[in-house]
Amino acid sequence: MARLPRFVLPGYPQHVIQRGNNRQQILFEEDDYWFLWEKIGNAAEKFECDIHAYVLMPNHFHLLLTSREEDGIGKLMQYVGRYYVQYFNGRYDRTGTLWEGRYRATLLDPSSYLLPVSRYVELNPVRAGLVNDPADYGWSSHGANALGTDDPLVTPHAVYKRGGRSAKARREAYAQGFATPIEEALLTEIRDATNKAWVLGDAAFCREIEGKLNRRTSPRPRGGDRRSEAYRRATGRL
Repeated sequence: MARLPRFVLPGYPQHVIQRGNNRQQILFEEDDYWFLWEKIGNAAEKFECDIHAYVLMPNHFHLLLTSREEDGIGKLMQYVGRYYVQYFNGRYDRTGTLWEGRYRATLLDPSSYLLPVSRYVELNPVRAGLVNDPADYGWSSHGANALGTDDPLVTPHAVYKRGGRSAKARREAYAQGFATPIEEALLTEIRDATNKAWVLGDAAFCREIEGKLNRRTSPRPRGGDRRSEAYRRATGRL
C-alpha cells in the first residue's frame, strides 16, 4: 500500500512518533537523552516549531508540536534524525540505519484533542512500566506542564493557557486531568490516527482540513449496504 502524504499545514498541532528500527533501543546513557533533547530544541528554534509536550523513551520518542512555517515539522524531524544517528553510531561504534522508517504523525483538532494527546504523551512511561507516576519520569514535558519545572523545550499552546489565569492555575488544571485514566477508546483513536496518518478530529474539523488541503482526512467506509441511507451519507453519495 502506498504511503499517504503527510499533512503540511502550519498553525495546526501534530502528534509525532519516531521509533528505533525494529523497536530497538535508541537511548542508553544520560548523555544520549541530553543530546537528543538538545537537538530537538535546536531544530524547534531553527524551523519555527513550538513543542507543547514530549517524551523521550528508551526506544522511541513522541512530540506534540505546532509549526509556524511550511513543512517545519518535516525539517525538524529530518534534522534531529540525521544528527542523532551520526552521534549514536559514533558513540556506539556502529553503522547503518537507526530509525524505523518514516516518522508517524497525525494533525489534530486542538480544541478537542490537544490536552488529551499531551497527557497521552506524558503517560507513556507509566504505560511502559518505567514509573508509577508521570512526575517520576525526568525526560518528558510533564514537569513543565503539570509541576512548573523550567523546561526551555516546552511552549504552552493557547488551549493549555485557557486552563487558568495564572501559571499555577493552569498547571493545576492540567494536572487534574491525570486523575482520570484515558479511556481505551481514546487511546485507540490516538494510536490509529497517528500510525495511519489520518486527522484526529470530529467530522466538522476533518471537513475544514479537507477544504484547505484538498485531500481526504479519514479512511473511506468499508462494506455495508450500498443502498442504505447511512452508507450513502458516509460516502457523500446522498
